Amino acid sequence: MKLINIGFGNMVFANRLIAIVSPESAPIKRIITEARERGSLIDATYGRRTRAVLITDSDHVILSAIQPETVAHRLNGRAEDADEELEDDE
Repeated sequence: MKLINIGFGNMVFANRLIAIVSPESAPIKRIITEARERGSLIDATYGRRTRAVLITDSDHVILSAIQPETVAHRLNGRAEDADEELEDDE
C-alpha cells in the first residue's frame, strides 16, 4: 500500500486513484458539484485554489492545491517539492 502526499500532509492510497485531472473544464466542475451534493467530496486544499481533482474507485472526489503533474510524479515514485507551487496562492 503506497501513500501519496497530496499537499499539507494529506495522504491518499495510490491504488485507489482512478484519475488526476485539472479542475477547469465544465464536466469536472459538474463532478465536483455532484460529489459535494452527495457528500463524497473531500476538500484538502486548506482554503487554497484547487489545482488538481483526484477521483477514487470509491466514487470520492478529492480536491488538492498542488498541480496534477506533481501528484502524478509522486505517484510514479519521483520525489518533487510542491512548496513553491503553493506560494503563489498566499
